[in-house]
Amino acid sequence: MRRIRSFSVLAIFALAGFLAWRTYQDRPPPPEPLPPLTLTMLEGRDTFDPAQIEGAWLLNVWGSWCAPCRIEHPALMSLEAEGIAIYGIAWLDTAEAANAMLDELGDPYAGVMLDVDGASARALAISGAPETLVISGDGKILVRWPGVITADVLRNRIYPALEREAARG
Repeated sequence: MRRIRSFSVLAIFALAGFLAWRTYQDRPPPPEPLPPLTLTMLEGRDTFDPAQIEGAWLLNVWGSWCAPCRIEHPALMSLEAEGIAIYGIAWLDTAEAANAMLDELGDPYAGVMLDVDGASARALAISGAPETLVISGDGKILVRWPGVITADVLRNRIYPALEREAARG
């Protein structure tokens, strides 16, 4: 009888721990401030200053050398067609290569700049390309998505963050 009681208590604690872990996993992390960025103008493209952008927006880190970035590009073009403000950072890229990719695939960015030495990507704690961040109107990182934007990512991460920010603001 004692063994059954001990097992029951352990099972309850294990279930409670699992449920707490699942709840924690489904919550977005607390917003973090957008760090200062050191970017270079991309000749022939509109630039941007994060402090001057109003409302929520997306920051997409990409590179012409990045195959998944090419796969993601149609999703960015669709978001831009929906009127969502997207700003881009061409990470560890050359102006020629970045411009060639945008000329070939289309330019979804309201502004795009170069991070030639990777300093801005390090400041943003970027893990790889592509990576997309949802930024609030007051300059906080609400969501990070490392990897290609898919319909599931849009539905479960990006659109909800933009909607929460729109309702707040």
